[in-house]
Amino acid sequence: MRFPLLSARRLGLPRRAVSQILLTQLAIAAGVAVLATGLFLAPLSAQLDDQAMRRALAIAQSAAADPALAAGLLTADPPAGGPAAADGPVQSSAERIRRATGAEYVVVMDLNGIRRSHPSPELIGLPVSTDPRDALAGREVMEIDEGTLGRSARGKVPLVAADGEIVGAVSVGIAYDSVRDRLLGAIPGLLAYAGGALAAGALAAYLLSRRIQRQTRDLAFSDIAGLLAEREAMLHSIREGVIALDPGGQIRLVNDEAARLLGLAPDSAVAGRPLDDVLGAGRTTDVLAGRVAGRDLLTVRGRRVLVANRMPTRDGGAVATLRDRTELEHLSRELDSTRGLIDALRAQDHEHANRLHTVLGLLELGLHEEAAEFVTEVVGVHRSTAEQVTERVHDPLLAALLVGKTTVAAERGVPLRLADSTLLPDRLVDPGGLVTIVGNLVDNALDAAAGSAAPLVEVDLHAEGRTAVLRVRDSGPGVPAARREEIFTEGWSTKQPSGPRERGLGLALVRRLAQRQGGSAWAGEAADGGAEFSVVLPEALR
Repeated sequence: MRFPLLSARRLGLPRRAVSQILLTQLAIAAGVAVLATGLFLAPLSAQLDDQAMRRALAIAQSAAADPALAAGLLTADPPAGGPAAADGPVQSSAERIRRATGAEYVVVMDLNGIRRSHPSPELIGLPVSTDPRDALAGREVMEIDEGTLGRSARGKVPLVAADGEIVGAVSVGIAYDSVRDRLLGAIPGLLAYAGGALAAGALAAYLLSRRIQRQTRDLAFSDIAGLLAEREAMLHSIREGVIALDPGGQIRLVNDEAARLLGLAPDSAVAGRPLDDVLGAGRTTDVLAGRVAGRDLLTVRGRRVLVANRMPTRDGGAVATLRDRTELEHLSRELDSTRGLIDALRAQDHEHANRLHTVLGLLELGLHEEAAEFVTEVVGVHRSTAEQVTERVHDPLLAALLVGKTTVAAERGVPLRLADSTLLPDRLVDPGGLVTIVGNLVDNALDAAAGSAAPLVEVDLHAEGRTAVLRVRDSGPGVPAARREEIFTEGWSTKQPSGPRERGLGLALVRRLAQRQGGSAWAGEAADGGAEFSVVLPEALR
């Protein structure tokens, strides 16, 4: 790629792209002007020759039409030449025609090719210098030839008597110098036009080069090539998705990371296609297209949580960047769960200390039987809770989750119970996905029920064939009917952000996970008031 630039430097050519373009355009304009001038002059010379021959032929035809020439040629004896020949009737008529038309010569010859007229009287009576046979045979001739008077454009016609018999011929010549003079006279004007066209082309080339200079920021071709190579390498090597859009919303480029995050095939031809056609309807498309404004906008694409930013470009397009926050979001949720467990353990530790003090007091008072009953009761409550969960939910991950959530709910003062119909065998295809769904719904239910008069959260989880059905009811204020679809949108939340974690993703992930398994998720109203969230997962069990 750099060899032409090295050659240009050795030749002393300018290194800037705009200067090279300007010189190239000027060279092209000059070459076109020279070529056009040459192409015009070549047919012009032939055209002037043809015009001169036709003029000579026309004069010869006019002279041959004069009956006096044919009559004089038949009646007069052939002159011997010299000054006396200038007084003959044929010579007088021919010279009159020559002077009237401006021809170089008008020669009348008899059937033997002997001159009866000539501008030089001493040549009268001598044979003509060129072959007269075609004209004497009745054919008209146009040619450019060399004669006694030099090079000339000639026209020859037969001379016909009144009875129709050919008695001779008339030859008329136009000096070739006059034709050449006309050609040379046309060259200055032609060069003036060519120079004007060249000047206009140079001005246009200069203006165009100035515009290119502004657009390329006065860079050299090597700099532009280097920037393009660096751009390609950077776009396809960075671990951040980049999507460029044109003013019409069509995709200009998608780097490798953006294709991975959006679930596009690596070899899919998306350049030049509308963004809506490639990604389909949804929040991700709205964010990238600019229909949702803001910075660090969260969106869910498949199983990934993405953070998108969009920057408009000068031409009306835009460049959007995508960052993968899936792992960070999972870590944030795990941290929230850990914090909840720590709070529950802290509360249990405080409660455990109180119970130990109670047992110690009963022992010091000598109430040994009462102390034993108290310990048995405390241990039985915790054991019964765990046994109740594991008897109805056979999957260990879900059972552990529900036991932990029950403990957290108890410390928050919100009873968490399993519905009587709860029964789920240990045959889940994707237990991790169901754990995420149950955890999100239970957390939201606990938050909603915490401030109610009679707080309660109920979980109903059972199997219908190979379909898993989940319902989570709470005693909170419920969800208005007009907003039951909106709450599943990424970024929508009634809670204030706490720390670095973004709100409004839990329900969106629930619906996406359900849809990924061919199921559905929706919100409704519980029988006793509050909200009821339902999730149906077909083919969730083996």
